[in-house]
Amino acid sequence: MNSIDLAFAPALEQARLIRHKEVSPRELVQLYLERIEQFNPQLGCYFTVMAEMAIAQAQTQTEMLAGTQDPAELPSFFGVPIAIKDMNPVADVPCSYGSPALRDRVATYDDAVVARMKQAGFIILGKTATSELGSFPYTEPMGFPPARNPWNPEYTPGGSSGGSAAAVAAGLCAIAQGSDAGGSIRGPAFCCGLVGIKPARGRVSYAPLGDQLSGVAANGPIARTVSDAAALLDVMSGYVTGDPYWLPAPNPSFLAAAMRSPDRLRIAFTNSLPQIGTADPVCQQAVLGTVRLLEAMGHQIEEGCPDFTGLIEPFTAVWQAGVAYAGLPKEILQPMNQWLLEQSGSAGDYLRAVAQVQVIARQIVAFFDSVDALILPTYMHPPIRVGEWAALSPEETLQKIINWVAPCPPFNASGLPAIAIPTGFAPNGLPIGIQIVGRPTAEATIIAIAAQLEVNKFWSQHRPAIGNE
Repeated sequence: MNSIDLAFAPALEQARLIRHKEVSPRELVQLYLERIEQFNPQLGCYFTVMAEMAIAQAQTQTEMLAGTQDPAELPSFFGVPIAIKDMNPVADVPCSYGSPALRDRVATYDDAVVARMKQAGFIILGKTATSELGSFPYTEPMGFPPARNPWNPEYTPGGSSGGSAAAVAAGLCAIAQGSDAGGSIRGPAFCCGLVGIKPARGRVSYAPLGDQLSGVAANGPIARTVSDAAALLDVMSGYVTGDPYWLPAPNPSFLAAAMRSPDRLRIAFTNSLPQIGTADPVCQQAVLGTVRLLEAMGHQIEEGCPDFTGLIEPFTAVWQAGVAYAGLPKEILQPMNQWLLEQSGSAGDYLRAVAQVQVIARQIVAFFDSVDALILPTYMHPPIRVGEWAALSPEETLQKIINWVAPCPPFNASGLPAIAIPTGFAPNGLPIGIQIVGRPTAEATIIAIAAQLEVNKFWSQHRPAIGNE
């Protein structure tokens, strides 16, 4: 296997190669650090590259591997390089949250998901780019280079987990962590031709924090294959003492779900959303092509959509409150976040918005009493250019954001699991895809559907020009 093929190999395959001693953690880390040095200046994937820490850990793991009699006893992802979004603290590493004012503030602890990934044997290569405070579906924070899409650097890789998605797509890490409070995993996966999972509420702990925006936000995986994403979700999942929301461990594992064909399912689909309208034709075709394929596989297909009416205003109020929650002085924020802070209202306003969101969420969840899954666009139109909305007023930008990301927030509001998968390419060569939403706690079902589609599409064979050289 040449170095480019190794860089783009699935994380599970890399773990297998390490266990068989066909490649060492040191070789893998060195490969990715060289690729980061070569391509990161073009793409802006990483805010912080943890080269010294990664090399030291890789050397230790390489020595452990050499002295191990039974590599099967090693952690599941022993020696596999990963990237962490710069919204999640890693001990002794700066955590900027996309704000230049915080770029030198060093974290004193590991986030719970970071601790789990370390326990699984991953080697962290660095902290990836995010929009300021994770607020936006593009990754262009002031004081940092904008993150760019490796399929075409004139376009965004999405946000707020844009750096993680661009890094995975360009082969600058094997797999990555992201977070999603309104599409921030699924959107970047859509823009970059990847798999991204927003887990069910309570699946992945936010410890040591208690909550993120009343259960709207979730940590999850970004990967090139469904199996990789499922296996990383297995690593991330689990209760930590004191969690306000939690779910029992899956049985069998999510990785096992990716290895089986689902039973005949009742699957709904839609290309139109209340208060928003109909998706761009290329996004419509992605949905229609997917449901035709699922119908040919034997699933029962019907057109239908949950009732999202009235969700936009209260969900926007909850989202705006995320800026206030950060507690940063207004003057250090970029103009759009300053405006959002001004619009955020009182604590009472926030609580009323949460109550409204929860009522509408009941309607959304009730839709799944009669169907097993829902297919719909990930975003309403293909990726935008870097800086495309920079000259707009905050009010205009907010409306553009709502109209683009509209298919994602309802499932943050309701806590339902959702997976974004690629389906092909738009006429301009950028990736396109769809999302699959499941019943409460039913990640296994949507992972199985996605894996069934993956067998027929085999999208991970495609590589962007940047990184494949």
